[in-house]
Amino acid sequence: MANTKSALKAIRVSERKRQQNKPIRTGVRTRIKQAEKLIARSDEPAARQAVILAVSALDKAANKGVIHRNNAARRKSRLMKKLNAILAQ
Repeated sequence: MANTKSALKAIRVSERKRQQNKPIRTGVRTRIKQAEKLIARSDEPAARQAVILAVSALDKAANKGVIHRNNAARRKSRLMKKLNAILAQ
């Protein structure tokens, strides 16, 4: 357990931030899973729309500092790569 007042405050602040970031991070994961499920089903129009929503959620999370911008870019890249693979067929 923390000993100083500043350490106790840091614990409170980090917990508050964690609670604020949790729904954003969960929403991003949900959107990505939905998009990947539609891509796996080869449901082209629905998959395209789901990927747009997932990319938007990733951008918002990165802008808010919930995830790192490179993390968001990597996830978007992987998602688009999967989408483009089914569009090419």
